[in-house]
Amino acid sequence: MVGRRVEVDQTAPPVAMPPEVLHELYAHAREALPEECCGLVLGGNDVRFARVVRCRNEMNLRHHEDPQSFPRDNRSGFWMNEADMQRALTEAEADGLRVVAVYHSHVDADAYLSELDLEYIEPGLFPEACQLVIAISEGGVKRVALFAREAAGQPFRGHPVLSEPA
Repeated sequence: MVGRRVEVDQTAPPVAMPPEVLHELYAHAREALPEECCGLVLGGNDVRFARVVRCRNEMNLRHHEDPQSFPRDNRSGFWMNEADMQRALTEAEADGLRVVAVYHSHVDADAYLSELDLEYIEPGLFPEACQLVIAISEGGVKRVALFAREAAGQPFRGHPVLSEPA
């Protein structure tokens, strides 16, 4: 299990996202620097990626309470605030949407699913959601990648993300 991670498959078809969703993801990642941002993307049958819901990153709190179990802080890990996740679920239900993606940023690193990311996903709060990773540094967003499963229980496959035409 050591060193397990999922890279973007350059042969995978790109996934198009609405520009306003990408802009919100980019803005959240920039505002969170030098820490990782995290949150959820809501969507539905009509629009796959409709709205971003920011969540507070509580990895610093987890690290402070139990550094043995949580050796990373907000600069290199994320743990979504439960109240923020509940708010997102309430918003989704009220608008006839569902959680279609979990997102977070990687600061000064590429867009991939790390071993820690995969461990965080395993408990499966949102088992059908894809994962979005935003690679960012002080110079700006380098790229965004979407990681999805072909079917339940299958491994993730990384896709490049493109902006839909406006």
